[in-house]
Amino acid sequence: MRVIVTKDFEETCKVAAGIIADVIAARPDARLGLATGSTAKGVYPYLVQAYREGRLDFSRVSTVNLDEYVGLAPDHPQSYRHFMDENLFDRINIDKRNTIVAKGTGDIEENVRAFRREIQSRPIDIQLLGVGVDGHIGFNEPGKVLWDSAHVEELDQSTIDANARFFKDRSEVPARAISMGVGEIMRAKKLLLLATGRQKANAVAGLLKNEELDAKNPATMVKMHADATVVIDEEIAGLIGYDCKKTN
Repeated sequence: MRVIVTKDFEETCKVAAGIIADVIAARPDARLGLATGSTAKGVYPYLVQAYREGRLDFSRVSTVNLDEYVGLAPDHPQSYRHFMDENLFDRINIDKRNTIVAKGTGDIEENVRAFRREIQSRPIDIQLLGVGVDGHIGFNEPGKVLWDSAHVEELDQSTIDANARFFKDRSEVPARAISMGVGEIMRAKKLLLLATGRQKANAVAGLLKNEELDAKNPATMVKMHADATVVIDEEIAGLIGYDCKKTN
């Protein structure tokens, strides 16, 4: 596991975009595993900038997103399909037929099956991950067990609380989501996990400071991957006592 310590949020996002760009440059038809949320939102402008400057071509790239809220239509302002269109897909030369986001309305069981088929249809070259304050990756919440494949996840209150800022009222935050499973995440060729801010320190400490694999901190599963890069900022590194000179 490679660990990169950055100065701040902006540097974290810039470094992450550079790693993703390198994958596309090496394989123009790369399949990207993408994420949503505040951290991912900081990464995508750098990819858009690279495209506009002629340094990246997305015409042969395909993507699959980690998750989607149950109950939100694709055109809902807080759906993850809408997030991806607004922050990335509508701003680059990607064929939207090659962008997979689970469907959160209609027959949810069939949507999960369809999402599993899409994930299994082709390996993911690099999977971008954020991490929740409770250690969740995708919407794989802490618990006694973790799922291998795509499934419907009941969201923890801490996750609902964290996401409430994006909705007009907390009561509007969906309580369930379709999420890629931990096993599917781990089968990506490369993992890229980003964490900034003191609220993520406990989750990151579990990942970097011991050898335990803990279902109550799903982020710890990343340490099993053969090609994982974790990017944290100096604030987290200081809070958990991580040696910035240390390499894993």
